Amino acid sequence: MKHYLEHYRDVTVRLWGRPAMDDFEGGSYTYKEVAMELMRMHRIFSTLNIKPGDRIAICGRNSCRWAMAFLATATYRAVAVPLLYDFTPESIGNLLCHSGSKVLFTDTRTFESLCTDVLNDLTAVFSLEDGNCIWSRGTSPAMLMKDEGFDREDFHFELGGMDDLAVIDYTSGTTGEPKGVMLSNRSLSSNVAYALVNVPVRYGDRSVSMLPLAHMFALSFELLYCFCGGSRICFLGRIPSPTVLGKLLKEVEPYIFVTVPLVLEKMVRSRVMPALEKPLARFVTRIPLLKQAVYRKIRRGFMAALGGKVRNVIIGGAALNPDVEAILRAARIPYTVGYGMTECGPLISFAGRRDFKPGSCGRELGDACHIRVDSPDPSRIPGEVLVKGDNVMTGYYNNPTANTAVFTQDGWLHTGDLGILGRDGSLYLKGRLKCMILTSSGQNVFPEEIEALVNAFPGVEESLVVSRKGRLVALVYASPAVDLSEELCLESVNRRLPSYSRLAGIEMMREPFVHTPKNSIKRILYQ
Repeated sequence: MKHYLEHYRDVTVRLWGRPAMDDFEGGSYTYKEVAMELMRMHRIFSTLNIKPGDRIAICGRNSCRWAMAFLATATYRAVAVPLLYDFTPESIGNLLCHSGSKVLFTDTRTFESLCTDVLNDLTAVFSLEDGNCIWSRGTSPAMLMKDEGFDREDFHFELGGMDDLAVIDYTSGTTGEPKGVMLSNRSLSSNVAYALVNVPVRYGDRSVSMLPLAHMFALSFELLYCFCGGSRICFLGRIPSPTVLGKLLKEVEPYIFVTVPLVLEKMVRSRVMPALEKPLARFVTRIPLLKQAVYRKIRRGFMAALGGKVRNVIIGGAALNPDVEAILRAARIPYTVGYGMTECGPLISFAGRRDFKPGSCGRELGDACHIRVDSPDPSRIPGEVLVKGDNVMTGYYNNPTANTAVFTQDGWLHTGDLGILGRDGSLYLKGRLKCMILTSSGQNVFPEEIEALVNAFPGVEESLVVSRKGRLVALVYASPAVDLSEELCLESVNRRLPSYSRLAGIEMMREPFVHTPKNSIKRILYQ
């Protein structure tokens, strides 16, 4: 397996003067300019006495400078500590201390919000806005930023060993003891190598990065895989409105659209579902030939909305709504759903769009990540998904208790997810182990499956299924602009459920659900 930084080095030498990355409606950099910025940062790290293996934290919105900060850290053989921009200043400070970070890349606002005690452990802070030094200990910022000039012959760096620590990625802020996921160069290289083979990149292809780069899903597949394959990346600082997203995609014309279900479901519900719900459309789609014509038109419009050059739509991060997936399938949208977690850097399962089975999240990756379902009958009875392979983390940083709990004695990682394995090896997720509800009749109910049906009802923004005195109840937050009929929603959902998992009622929420920094509902608040 090739080191992911070898891919980066080869591509940089080959595409030296060509555009490498852009900020949407901002500046742009060639491969040469990126390489020279990395060499400049290496000189600065050396001046600050930063050693390979030292921690360098990055906290900010997606941008070219975020990407260059990570690449500078990786090519210096230091350890990157990506922190979510949405973490509170207190959480950021605690995680800087927990990781032992010596350098921080961030913006001025975040720097000014940090407690001054945090600076006691830092050597320097650099701006993600202009690349300048905001603060340093012992060396004046002006001296650090002295421009010595670099050229092509200066572009060289040593590769770290495959088992060297590359990233400490924190899965949350300060709720409980911090869990910093330790990922090696082997994990990153394995993810990148698998993606380059199974979703090929052509030199000159363009791509978009809009999911937070502090998440391993975005870091591995919107930055490292695309950049190592020779794609020109356009960074967007936040998940955009539909109008901004449409403008971006038409301008960039990406070859790939990496997204989470929430973004794709909003596109389908706003662009496709209203048209299909009209009386004429309902009548026409009952006639096979006319139905095909309708869905061909949907495909043309949908693909045009993605920029017109997308070859693959990759969905990850959560389950895809079944109704939305049925529309994507009928319209022959080239989509596939992958499954992963931070602890695997992140990929666990995947299948190319031609081999992908609806409702699944792909198949195991071989040596990169093997899958086992802990069940007496893995093809019929859901059990916990266990994984082992090159992708899997080496453990949680400075957290032996969590490490003991998350690994089996023979080295398999507990994912906490429940699933079944089809006879062809396709993995079908059923929900989170800790979210499963055991009914009074002894049946296992997976609330995520019911929530997907509730969320598909017109007007529903989000839902959460809970057990109240032995009865299943859906908590629902609906769009204020829609007069939702609770009775119709309940009837529509229950028609599609077995008797043991039907809802006893719906409770309307006056306020949106409280979310974690990763944008999932904080279930514990509503139990």
